[in-house]
Amino acid sequence: MKVALIHDYLIRFGGAERVFLNLRKIFPRAEIFTLLYDEKKMGKYFPDIKVNTSFLQGFPKFWRKRQKYLLPFIPMAPETFDLREFDLVISSSSSFVKGVITRPNSIHICYCHSPMRFGWDAYSSYMKQQRKGYLTNLVVSIMMHYIRIWDKSASNRVDYFISNSKVTAGRIKKFYGKESKVIYPPVNLSVFDMPLEQKHFLIVSQLTPYKRIDLAVETFNKLGLPLMIIGEGPEKKRLQKMANDNIKFLGWKSDRIVKGYFQKCIAFLFPGEDDFGIAPVEAMGFGKPVLAYRKGGATETILEGITGEFFDDSTSESLADGVRRILVNLDNYSPLVIRKRAEKFSQDRFEKDMKEFVIKLLEQRKLQ
Repeated sequence: MKVALIHDYLIRFGGAERVFLNLRKIFPRAEIFTLLYDEKKMGKYFPDIKVNTSFLQGFPKFWRKRQKYLLPFIPMAPETFDLREFDLVISSSSSFVKGVITRPNSIHICYCHSPMRFGWDAYSSYMKQQRKGYLTNLVVSIMMHYIRIWDKSASNRVDYFISNSKVTAGRIKKFYGKESKVIYPPVNLSVFDMPLEQKHFLIVSQLTPYKRIDLAVETFNKLGLPLMIIGEGPEKKRLQKMANDNIKFLGWKSDRIVKGYFQKCIAFLFPGEDDFGIAPVEAMGFGKPVLAYRKGGATETILEGITGEFFDDSTSESLADGVRRILVNLDNYSPLVIRKRAEKFSQDRFEKDMKEFVIKLLEQRKLQ
């Protein structure tokens, strides 16, 4: 059986890319496809492996680093992959690669991290971020209308959807009219050591608008408590200008160094709404409580009062109250109990669930 694994973009390493690497472990002989590939950043994860790219890879570097300029061309890109020889195609997608075209008797499974956010539930926020003139916004609105039509059509090319959370399953049902199997992403859990001296609050995240790191910065400016922020992204310069001296931006760090910050943190902050959220579960793997916004996948992983706390409104006051509750209850959290909860989202569990799902589909096909 020939297998193809396809991911939207292999240009940075985040939660979705961790999932894709674990798919690669399950299917080590699979051929890899992606729309854009940054070998400098991602080559170490795919040593001695050919990564097939789309025609977008031939565009100038300036455009490749700014995907919004490529938007009119991107829907065509996954359709150009030649997948005729593959029996099983697994796309890992939050945007376009679920739109690949496969042969009639192959199986196409899409592990969906989210329906296209900027086209559906986050469309209004996306348009506000453009900050362009009336005519430009009109053109973008028309283009997005046709991209939504394409996206809905592309969802019909998928034989089976897997969603990364119940929240995402609900969005797939709403926007695509499709049922999906929930298989939570794999979380890399280090060997458990009892937590070290608690020194700071911690965020590990891409610095993009929907992650709401700005809310954490605003709140900790007022609280004056130490906050470490690990990650890169387009919001970094703006956030650094906002922050007082008690907030440190550490940039990208290796997993080994990040581990040390997890071990020494008081608690982990997750101020935005995400479809699942791997980093909070990683923090729980170190026995650390998590303070999260009560929306999205965090509501499926965090047990209130046991493995952390929630705040209900995207305001500085609500987040600050959550920080207060974390500090008041700090001695009541059991690192061992928190770690036990994190183990429900381990890499071994992901591999087992994925294998069972694929084997079941293959057996059903044989009986047809």
